[in-house]
Amino acid sequence: MLARTFIERKRDGGRLTKDEWRALSAAYLSGEMADYQMSAFLMAAFLNGLDEAETHALTQTMLESGDTMRLAHLGLPTVDKHSTGGVGDKVSLILAPLVAACGVAVPMMSGRGLGHTGGTLDKLESIPGFRTGMSLARATAQLEQLGCVMIGQSDEIAPLDRRLYALRDATATVEAVPFIASSIMSKKLAEDLTGLVLDIKQGSGAFIPGEEQGLELARTMIALGELHDCPVVALLTAMDRPLGHACGNALEVEEAIHALRGEGPSDLMEVTYALAAEMLLLAGAEGDRAAALERLEHAISSGDAARHFQRVIEAQDGNPGVVDDPAALPQAPASAVFASSDSGVVLEVNPRAVGLGVISMGGGRTRMDSQLDPAVGFVITAKPGMAVRAGEPLATVHASDDSGLERGMQVLGNAIRVGEPADAADVLPLIGWRVTSAGAERCDS
Repeated sequence: MLARTFIERKRDGGRLTKDEWRALSAAYLSGEMADYQMSAFLMAAFLNGLDEAETHALTQTMLESGDTMRLAHLGLPTVDKHSTGGVGDKVSLILAPLVAACGVAVPMMSGRGLGHTGGTLDKLESIPGFRTGMSLARATAQLEQLGCVMIGQSDEIAPLDRRLYALRDATATVEAVPFIASSIMSKKLAEDLTGLVLDIKQGSGAFIPGEEQGLELARTMIALGELHDCPVVALLTAMDRPLGHACGNALEVEEAIHALRGEGPSDLMEVTYALAAEMLLLAGAEGDRAAALERLEHAISSGDAARHFQRVIEAQDGNPGVVDDPAALPQAPASAVFASSDSGVVLEVNPRAVGLGVISMGGGRTRMDSQLDPAVGFVITAKPGMAVRAGEPLATVHASDDSGLERGMQVLGNAIRVGEPADAADVLPLIGWRVTSAGAERCDS
């Protein structure tokens, strides 16, 4: 009866109190409220929205549904970063060991693929043996030793969010500001952070494509952070084309390794450095942006960041040899080059089409229990505005078999458009906005 009451109220545009959100959580986690009932509730809330008080209540309820990390004894600033999800977005794989190599503790808790986007956990688990499941006690011990841990959400942390996260993906209720904000912040607040940096994607490949909605999401999460004494800085970054070249789990890990060696694509490095600099500034590790960038670049050029990633992989039971030889990562048995059929300029590389293409080839989930093929995906060198000639290679498809190759070639044929320069549309700046509790400012990047 409780579940039906809450479903009816949200269906009719009503709201739940803080105590009712707690009751909803208890009913769902105990099994009194079934998945099909929660699915109906999520859709009603998705369509009718949550007000500010409900968003705060949902976040607090998710946070209280589990335990929290306790990191004050580390004696180090603890700063994490979270992306709202994109295609080719392997920034977390680079940024966590990079910032940790600069003396800031990074308790990075990430998620799996959601919708058309890839997930950091799925990428990490393409490293042979790598374990993302870890108790809070072990995660804390690794932070004490290495200053970095890269884990998934355990039953200890925000179990309500963990279950809703998968259900939202399966029921097409992902793209709502209150859901996204409460999901992210409940996990991050459980990490006992001294600061948080958000990468809010905007553009055709983002869950929240529009600029105004992106700014709303940033302000919502900054306000949630303020309620818990956790300073939050958000950057709005471009997702109207894939980030970097690689799209697909193992392929993105390989590109991240190259980036840690100083060989990453320029767009990927620009976004990574911008977010990492914000982390160092929030941590008080550097006093200005120029000094922060110089420190980060030195951590890459000296090899410290790559070595740190190697130590994290080894500590989490993965094969650290992948950093020296990325060929140890899963390799797709079939590959083919996708070439331009026309001369002109690249008008578009549609990130949503690319992300859905990776899923269709087996690299993402179509059901909550889907098994992934970590090796499949694309390496796309084409970027909007690039001049190309007919027959010039634009991408490579990596697939499990010939039918996968055929599917991948069809995906790229629809995702990459080449035409006349006059038809080229403007692309978003890589870094569009910086948002803090003091307000939002445009960036020049």
